[in-house]
Amino acid sequence: MTLKFFPITLEDVTQLMTIENDCHSHPWSEKTFKSCIGGRYFGYYLIDDNNLIGFYIGEHVIGEATLMDICVSSTYQGNGYGKYLLNHYNHEAKVLGAEKLLLEVRAKNISALMMYINSGYSEIARRTGYYPSAVGFGYEDAIVMEKKL
Repeated sequence: MTLKFFPITLEDVTQLMTIENDCHSHPWSEKTFKSCIGGRYFGYYLIDDNNLIGFYIGEHVIGEATLMDICVSSTYQGNGYGKYLLNHYNHEAKVLGAEKLLLEVRAKNISALMMYINSGYSEIARRTGYYPSAVGFGYEDAIVMEKKL
């Protein structure tokens, strides 16, 4: 295993959109993705043995960092790469001066929810019916989580 993280640039977006579309039932548009690069945003993609594994995008504003997006290619899910990405995000947010980390996750995304809990995040709020359902009809809750550094 040879893990390497690289900062996301505008030139990386087209390649990363493949993973974005693979991971989400309602993915970001390329325009939205590009709007989350630079300024108050920070993001990295992960390479393992020359394979593109996944990425994350975070936002840092006055002592708070929010995980905006985190994706692992379906080919590599279930191998702990999400944990590597999350740990890298936690570290980078701390380096930027964040004292509090925030994220939201679909209530039905149990594997992600457990990863966040095991990393020290706890539920602080619930947004009822926030996400369009992944199955095409209805809505599901978003769980808002926090970790204090």
